[in-house]
This record gives sequence, structure tokens and C-alpha cells, in this order.
Amino acid sequence: MTTLVLTLVGDDRAGIVAAVATVVDAAGGNWGSSQLAELSGAFAGIVEVSVPDDRADELREALSGMEGLVTVAAVGAASAAQAPARHLALQVLGNDHPGIVREITAALSAHGLSIDRMTTEVRDAAMSGGSLFEASIEARVPAGLDVNDVRGELERVAAEIQVDLTVS
Repeated sequence: MTTLVLTLVGDDRAGIVAAVATVVDAAGGNWGSSQLAELSGAFAGIVEVSVPDDRADELREALSGMEGLVTVAAVGAASAAQAPARHLALQVLGNDHPGIVREITAALSAHGLSIDRMTTEVRDAAMSGGSLFEASIEARVPAGLDVNDVRGELERVAAEIQVDLTVS
């Protein structure tokens, strides 16, 4: 079996996920992990699919022919057996302003952490009339790294950019 990671982008409409799932099934594929969302009227998703080796090109071609949907099908990396990863979970909340994602992710990157999952949202702040930025991040911690060093750097950055940060 070949693992493909599909990136899907198009105008949001009813039935788009069902249409992609039908194409995957027709190629003998199996839908695995996925993250799908509607953002500003656009559909965006990333899907891990396993498909028989001899049908991977068939699936790619069928996906590229879907009207109104831009797809990229990349071969997933084989995962080697390794020790369970340590993770760091972050919650960020503050008044929305440019640079929050840049500063937090730069601090993680500087310590060699890799982001496994990240969700962000901007919503109206009920009392102030402004906008609140919220992020949830799960990052993989490299072996041998002292998590307290990362925590200290993240707390310094959070104070500097004036956001609340919870690290667990």
C-alpha cells in the first residue's frame, strides 16, 4: 500500500467531502486521518489515504479531474519505529494583532520542536468590541530537551506580545 497525503482546496459546497471519499473508494483507497475546514467560504483539507501501490496514479488522476477542487497528492513518509514522542500542549489567548503566530512558532522552532497540530481562531471579544486570537498547539519535543527551557522562553514571548499562555 502507498500512503498519500492529499491537500484539497476549493470553493465550499455541500457534498465536497462525499465526492472526494467516492473517488478514494473507487481507487480502492482507505480514508485515514484528516483535518477539514471551511474558511472564508473556501473548503480546505488534508487527508491521509492508503491506496494499493498500483492504483496511486489512478487516484491522483481522478482527484486532479475534480471540478472546482485543487488537489495535491504527495507520497507520505514511511514512519520508522521509534520511542514514543513527548509532546507539549499550548493554549494561546489574547487580543488579535499581527505577529502572534510568528513569535510563538519561532520560539518552538528555535528549540527544535515540531508542530504536530495547530488550530487558530479569531473571534469577536464580547466586552471590548475588538477581536480575540486563540490557538491550540501540540508540538513534539526532541529527546534530551529540557521542557522547562522551552516553557521559560514561551512565557517570555507571551509577556512580550501580551497574550495569555498555558503550557502543559
